[in-house]
Amino acid sequence: MDKQHFCIYIIDDDKGMRDSLTWLVKSSGYDAVAFENAESFIENLPDNKLGCVIADIRMPGMSGLKLYQKLSEMDFQMPVIIITGHGDISIAVKALKDGIFDFVEKPFDDKVILDSISMAIHYCKNQQEQHSIQEMLRERFKTLTSREKEVMDKIVLGLSNKQIAASLNISIKTVEVHRSRVMDKMEADSLAALVRMSLKI
Repeated sequence: MDKQHFCIYIIDDDKGMRDSLTWLVKSSGYDAVAFENAESFIENLPDNKLGCVIADIRMPGMSGLKLYQKLSEMDFQMPVIIITGHGDISIAVKALKDGIFDFVEKPFDDKVILDSISMAIHYCKNQQEQHSIQEMLRERFKTLTSREKEVMDKIVLGLSNKQIAASLNISIKTVEVHRSRVMDKMEADSLAALVRMSLKI
């Protein structure tokens, strides 16, 4: 995993914290961009969504949690790590349940924040791969005829060839032909594989 492909976005109103985190992240091989508030980050949202966001839970204006909610509304898919003070632990735990990737309590060791970043990057990489797989499966699905799509829908519901033939008012032989073409075009080697593909699409 080439760390330079991933950017860590640091959002903190405390200049000292911003600078030390930026140095730590860059010295670990990642790219880093810092913002003094959440509003300026939203105004300059990156096109490249490979990376993660580290935001302080308490900032003037938009807090780290409000930023996460705003990014979710905008469908900006990037893991968010919240930096929290001791008094905000209960809020951070609730945020974790609501979808925040992780929270790190101040004061923290360098290793703790770097481990959290590493996990977030790994998650981001997996999401990217899943997205690529979905795109590939959608392209395969587009090659199916309307009738083949209908047959595929019935197959993944677990219907037999006989049941599919009756529901679509076609012969069993025709269903078998369509079924074979669906499996070929989707490059599925089993019914289970086709069902998994259907769920991803």
